[in-house]
Amino acid sequence: MAQETLPDRPPASGPADPDGGPGAAGRPGRAGRLGRRLRRFLRTGGRAGWPRTVVVIAAGLALCLAFPPFDLTPLAFLAVAALTLAVRGQAARTGAWLGFLSGAAFFLPALDGLIPVGPDAWAVLSLVEALYFVPMGAAIALVTRLPGWPLWTAGLWVGQEALRGRVPFGGFPWARLAFSQTDTPLTPYASLGGAPLVTFLTALIGGLLAFAVLAAWRLRPSSRRGAADGADGTRPETAGRGDREPAAEEPAGAPRAPGRRRAAASAVLALAVAGAVTGAGALIPTPSDGPRVTVAVIQGNVPRLGLDFLGQRKAVLNNHVKATHELAARIRAHKVARPQLVVWPENSSDLDPYTEPDAYRAIDGAVKDVGVPVLVGALTDTPDRKKVENRGIVWDPVTGPGDYYVKRHPVPFGEYLPFRDVLTKIIKRFELIPRDFAKGTRSGVMRLGPVDIGDVICFEVAYDKEVRDVARGRILVVQTNNATYGRTSLPPQQIAMSRLRAVEHGRTILVAATSGISAIVAPDGRMIDRSGEFVPDIQVASVPERTERTLADRLGEWPEWVLVVLGIGALCAAAWTTVSKNEEI
Repeated sequence: MAQETLPDRPPASGPADPDGGPGAAGRPGRAGRLGRRLRRFLRTGGRAGWPRTVVVIAAGLALCLAFPPFDLTPLAFLAVAALTLAVRGQAARTGAWLGFLSGAAFFLPALDGLIPVGPDAWAVLSLVEALYFVPMGAAIALVTRLPGWPLWTAGLWVGQEALRGRVPFGGFPWARLAFSQTDTPLTPYASLGGAPLVTFLTALIGGLLAFAVLAAWRLRPSSRRGAADGADGTRPETAGRGDREPAAEEPAGAPRAPGRRRAAASAVLALAVAGAVTGAGALIPTPSDGPRVTVAVIQGNVPRLGLDFLGQRKAVLNNHVKATHELAARIRAHKVARPQLVVWPENSSDLDPYTEPDAYRAIDGAVKDVGVPVLVGALTDTPDRKKVENRGIVWDPVTGPGDYYVKRHPVPFGEYLPFRDVLTKIIKRFELIPRDFAKGTRSGVMRLGPVDIGDVICFEVAYDKEVRDVARGRILVVQTNNATYGRTSLPPQQIAMSRLRAVEHGRTILVAATSGISAIVAPDGRMIDRSGEFVPDIQVASVPERTERTLADRLGEWPEWVLVVLGIGALCAAAWTTVSKNEEI
């Protein structure tokens, strides 16, 4: 096979070396060879040039702006469309490279809340998350060679998020497309197929916009396009060429009438389907009725922003005790209705109330004063004292601590340390995690006052399985501690997730945060109350408790797997078609 000659490689002046460079008489240094290989990679990994690179980076940044705190939700569709247009028609390796660039441009700003933990941790996690866009970008480059490609590309987005939410260490499903659509016409779809369906429809609308742009582009007078173009924008004679040179130009002039009509019809149809998908969301009922329960959410606040606030554990506990006594005083003064249950956040007591008498007395006194059961977030030792449990404890004013839930999905590298023996020798910051957090083994459905609640802790709200499991409760609770990530994008993003979960499961959601954002969310996703950050706050409201299960609850993971198979099936078909035609993948 003939060896490709690079434009910037001088002719060999001697025997070829194993690296394909000049002979020994004129062999450049290793740095020169590496530089040429890098330039070659950039050309073959993005031969379409810098315009496509700029487009995919802009798409990633636009996608970030669709999420809280910016909430420019329509940009999610435009970002998907731009990425699809940039990748379409390219070789798979080009799609992979462009996908990574777009993913990096998205995750680096979207996960800026991790910067207080450490810029290195933020950068590493963001770039690792961007790697999931590599196979998706390559796959989109292939499936856009098939008819009906907006459907297949949408399935690939679901597949990327399904993988990212599971691998490795249980995954990190933050910043899914669905979580950008928590107050839009697409939100009600969550009650039918959960977050995966909302992601699919968001990506589908983006793909349809891309389809319409291509169809409209074919309406222009051009020397590069004629009536032979397919209705989906794929030229039969060039489909699957990847990033090879375009076919010879056709005679200049306006396209033939049949081609113009097909292109116009394709553009109108794509926009009509996108509009119908969006408009149909308003027709999906999101019930919010049910027997009323008066609830209270306590946000005691923390002494100051930063990681070291955990060193002031007693002050954090005292803040929540004080706020609960204040609630009791307001009840006695008839300033607020008496709640039937109260929720404290995660880490409201980092002093183990089972072993610390002062912590026990402080909590018990506050609960007795308010006179109703309180869900207390506390860190406790395991019986062997080798690990820590992140618990939500039902504390009764008469009987004291009773039922509890232990967080089942502790944060890797935050609450437990994989490869501890090796990493602690390399990264001294990991010494801040002296003991691993234990993983809970049972559901967070517990009786709190008059109702069964379903409890999840902190970033567990991002996981479909964990939230679906506790949706058997009549009210859902999210206990969280956002003090480390305060005044970044992460607290508002977490509230957005809770809003989608409320609609997905048809449940009121109580979000209790140590420093904010705490909130009470109605089953239809409306915000009943919302706190500021780094301020004490007491929220009291009458909310519905519901027992009806949504279709999303009954179907479970099936919608996600069907959509994943849709994308994988299209990818296999595209790869088979490309190979059978002896075309470049």
